[in-house]
Amino acid sequence: MNIAADSPDFIPFNRPHLVGPELKYIQEAVLLGKLSGNGQFTQRCQQYFEEHYGIAKALLTTSGTAALEMAALLLDIQPGDEVIVPSYTFTSTANAFVLRGARIVFADSTATHPNLDVAAVARLITPRTRVLVPVHYAGTSCDMEALLALAKQHSLWVVEDAAQAVESRYQNRRLGTMGHLAAFSFHETKNISSGEGGLLAVNDPQLATRAEIIWEKGTNRAAFFRGEAARYEWVDVGSSFLPSELNAAFLWAQLGALGAIQQRRKQLWQRYQQALEPLAAAGCLELLKHPAESTPNWHLFALICRTESERDKLLAHMRAQHILAVFHYLPLHASPYFAPRHDGRPLPHAERFGRCLVRLPLFHDLSSDQQDRVIGAVRKFYATLGLVKSSS
Repeated sequence: MNIAADSPDFIPFNRPHLVGPELKYIQEAVLLGKLSGNGQFTQRCQQYFEEHYGIAKALLTTSGTAALEMAALLLDIQPGDEVIVPSYTFTSTANAFVLRGARIVFADSTATHPNLDVAAVARLITPRTRVLVPVHYAGTSCDMEALLALAKQHSLWVVEDAAQAVESRYQNRRLGTMGHLAAFSFHETKNISSGEGGLLAVNDPQLATRAEIIWEKGTNRAAFFRGEAARYEWVDVGSSFLPSELNAAFLWAQLGALGAIQQRRKQLWQRYQQALEPLAAAGCLELLKHPAESTPNWHLFALICRTESERDKLLAHMRAQHILAVFHYLPLHASPYFAPRHDGRPLPHAERFGRCLVRLPLFHDLSSDQQDRVIGAVRKFYATLGLVKSSS
């Protein structure tokens, strides 16, 4: 059954939130007469992350994908280098390193959360391993203490894929600040957005100068315009990673409302959690748990069905109620592109999340009435299975 997206009672999975000053700041950027990257709004956004997060060098990018690709260039990944990545993630996490010729080695998730299993990672390290890439799924931290200790033991780089993790914390440290490098995303589905956009966090100061050169197409352009270089020259590899000032202006407006955005998402997340906990207690489904040392950013709300068939029926039931709920990642090790290249190891936890995970609508402007409809639809589905009594 197709969803009638134009129906007045349709509840989308996501709807971008406007905080107010976006158009004002975009107009200001136009009037300043510089629309290409690294103007005043780019610099304001970067300074925000450097000051509030303690990042040595923050560089806005056209996407979180671009930030990961910059990281692979910056670490000089070569053909044959091994990079350990969770299988349960978006293609960009692996693609950034595949483009440099790396051999991707996929790690399984933990039994209770899609984040990678650090114990599994430890078993995959070889003399060719160069990078570990933890993905903080749903804005919930991986076990960074164990992962960083493992990286130090083997002299490996750590690149945090913090695409979903702006404002998340691990042991009260912000995610994206613990790895040597980190990538954030400001796609329209994220907590704060620039439509499309991202940021590379350079936490190792020794990488900062070269990162800016790669960011500026392999040139020393940024240093030249600051008066730090006598000539503007091609000095290294690089590409066009800068977003326009229009995107940066949009993001600057969103950053100004970050606290309010986070509070609203937390309210919505907690309301789902409280309403659906009885179904979890009854064994109808599972809810993702946050480790005690992790403070999430309420990016998404997910539930885990018992089987793939039940997941598909739940999604169809939601569509029939004009509600768009979605499944999420399909494990990359079993994808059409990578399956012939995979070493054959079963990754059962990643596969289970790929079969059974469902994301419910969660966005800033989701009304209480809409959320009640989503909750009611989930409850009704399990009541029709005879697993719980109907609340209607």
